[in-house]
Amino acid sequence: MITFKQMEALFWIAELGSFAAAANKLNTTQSAVSKRIQELETGFGIAIFDRSRRTARLTEKGEELLLLARDLLERRDRVVERVSAKEVLARRFRLGVTELTALTWLPALIDEIRAHYPRLIVEPEVELSSVLFERLAEDSIDLIVTPDVFHDARCIVTPLKRVENAWMCTPALATATLGPHPPRRLPLAGLSAFTVLTQGNLSGTGVVYGRWFRQNGMPTVHSLSSNNLVAQLGLTLSGLGITYLPVHTLRPLLRRNLLQIVETDPPLPDIPYAALYRAEHASTLCADVAAFAAQRCDFTSPLMSAGTQTGGGEKPGRALPGPARGRRAP
Repeated sequence: MITFKQMEALFWIAELGSFAAAANKLNTTQSAVSKRIQELETGFGIAIFDRSRRTARLTEKGEELLLLARDLLERRDRVVERVSAKEVLARRFRLGVTELTALTWLPALIDEIRAHYPRLIVEPEVELSSVLFERLAEDSIDLIVTPDVFHDARCIVTPLKRVENAWMCTPALATATLGPHPPRRLPLAGLSAFTVLTQGNLSGTGVVYGRWFRQNGMPTVHSLSSNNLVAQLGLTLSGLGITYLPVHTLRPLLRRNLLQIVETDPPLPDIPYAALYRAEHASTLCADVAAFAAQRCDFTSPLMSAGTQTGGGEKPGRALPGPARGRRAP
């Protein structure tokens, strides 16, 4: 008798490239996965994998069976989601987000998901944008929330809000570098006086700003790169350089005069965010989670690590720009 467990084993071995990876994905042992494949081979009287190779390479018959297995599993999932009420749908949902979302509105999103799908097991993963997109492409994650930099026809994209960033450094560094009476708006060329702390190409924000710097003729600067937002903030607070950081989420540090905005001409563009999931696996659940993300997305709340209370004797920071601008869904 053919079972869904056997089909899942075949599918994930082919997707992930090894029996061990499939076992990890299915929360079972490698021997259990091997047994399921052996049962399939015995039942059909064929070899599914070419065992003369070191990697899990499908035979010609194995490729045919994989196509049937993929179709069968997709039909099963559609039936389960369509027939099951949201209140009783029980499955794992793998949700990928970047650091900024995790530090701001992720708890609100999870609360919203649980309110509509109380038996859903939400498994959040916090990673760099490029890593999350790779995970989505290999189908090891269900939905991701990242800067909107991945234009891929295989994905359904739900636009979210935008993040307003500004150049920031410590007040002491600003005074030491620009003097006590700095220009109201610093030309981009003026940033060459600072060590510029940037995010690398693995970060969606880093990709957007890297392109923008080139388009606007930003001069060559001494720079340090970090793919970790918290590390980037820590380096900035240590007075090691100037960097771009989210304005509204860092209001507590600006109010406490731990950071200062350095306005530039031209100013930094906002970073658009989006929720993405694979079109071939489109489902009511993914569409709902993307809609919940659009409802709950809020980059104006303070970073959890920044705190929200300020003491009575603290000096206020410089005047901040207006509120972040949202983007309407098309």
